[in-house]
Amino acid sequence: MVEQQGRRRNRGEDDDSGLTERTVRINRVSKVVKGGRHLSFSAMVVVGDGDGRVGIGMGKADAVPDAIRKGSTVAQKNMIEVPTKGDTVPHEVTVKYGGSVVMLKPAPPGTGVIAGDSVRAVIELAGIKDIVTKVRRSTNPTNVVKATMEGLQSMKDPEIELQRRREFAQRTELSESQGSLEI
Repeated sequence: MVEQQGRRRNRGEDDDSGLTERTVRINRVSKVVKGGRHLSFSAMVVVGDGDGRVGIGMGKADAVPDAIRKGSTVAQKNMIEVPTKGDTVPHEVTVKYGGSVVMLKPAPPGTGVIAGDSVRAVIELAGIKDIVTKVRRSTNPTNVVKATMEGLQSMKDPEIELQRRREFAQRTELSESQGSLEI
């Protein structure tokens, strides 16, 4: 119930930077101390510009708004560039983080974002419009979000990667030919 309210409340935009933030999970932790129970909160926040940049952050505080603010600050510092091919991802990837296994697969135009809440937050804020995803094993929102970020981070643009490999092959060919001439 707390997760639902937090997610709806934080779908707005930050006016100063043009970034959108979403709260994926709010976790209440209680510690029993001499005077009774001490409550604190942790919040998993996703921040993105909808144009290929996205970041995640975890904030902890004694009040929910403070935890969300701290998580948002951490997420903005940890933003990454996501390679895209049109409105989808360049290739399929399966990533394991903790007990969660997340599969991200490119989809044809018009498919939309087929994903659960945790993966959807990251994918939509990254600006990806067509993708098919599947979460297997553990559906812990924190691990699912981290696995999704790892998957997006591991993706490579096929054209750039092909160019890089060709340049490497040319350099090794050149060095091998020079090595045989010196002998």
